[in-house]
Amino acid sequence: MSASSPRSGKTLYLAALRPTLEASLCLQDFPSQNVERHNKPEIEVRTSSELLLNPITVCRGSDEKVTVEGSINSTRINLFYWHSDPLKRILRKKFLKFMTRRAEQFMILRKKPVAGYDVSFLVTNFHLDQLHKHKIVDFILYFIEDLDKEVSELKLAINTRARNC
Repeated sequence: MSASSPRSGKTLYLAALRPTLEASLCLQDFPSQNVERHNKPEIEVRTSSELLLNPITVCRGSDEKVTVEGSINSTRINLFYWHSDPLKRILRKKFLKFMTRRAEQFMILRKKPVAGYDVSFLVTNFHLDQLHKHKIVDFILYFIEDLDKEVSELKLAINTRARNC
């Protein structure tokens, strides 16, 4: 396989994301500094700037990027996709809407993504108490890898159905 093939580009992209996600998921329990007995994800409430890490953005061209925002007790992973094909854009939007409606079943998937992104994940230290870190990283990478594949399969199914009519 040549270095310029899209498959190797995707593999390199995911290989660059794995250590970034593993490093950002080194979380610990940290109660609120403002309110006693509260433990909220610092990346969401942003009450103390010293507890937030600098965001890391990993891009795969201009059409796909992942931003990892970390803090002491939580990490938010934001995904952005761009398709020049309007049908793929509509299918991706519908597919992600379908997934976010079932956010409770995925535990780490946010119902509403951060502005400017298509889908967001929120991982807290409590998630790491219940789940294995490497499984969370594998799930996020699998989600990123299969989203394009699912949208392409949906587009092929629609085109096949349209040809048969």
